[in-house]
Amino acid sequence: MPPVKGSGMEKSTFSEDYGTILRALREQRRASDLTQVQVAARLGWTQTQVSKAERGERRLDLVELRSWCHALGVTLPYFVERLEPRLSRPPKHAIARGS
Repeated sequence: MPPVKGSGMEKSTFSEDYGTILRALREQRRASDLTQVQVAARLGWTQTQVSKAERGERRLDLVELRSWCHALGVTLPYFVERLEPRLSRPPKHAIARGS
């Protein structure tokens, strides 16, 4: 991704972790033996929208991610359980569960 002009630092449209999520979605789609067209039909989207989401040009929110998982034939908890070990460590300021 090109740097943001005038910012003094390079920025991308998504973090490394978001890229990991997108790779995991593509891998799950392929493991589910589905094409982008088939996923789009299940979501009520166009193939272009699916392609843009897979490339990170269109960011998915949590509700959309859940729908996407179901379109791939898996649950959101199943997907996240397999995704979590691939993500970077949480920031130190992350709130611990039950705190």
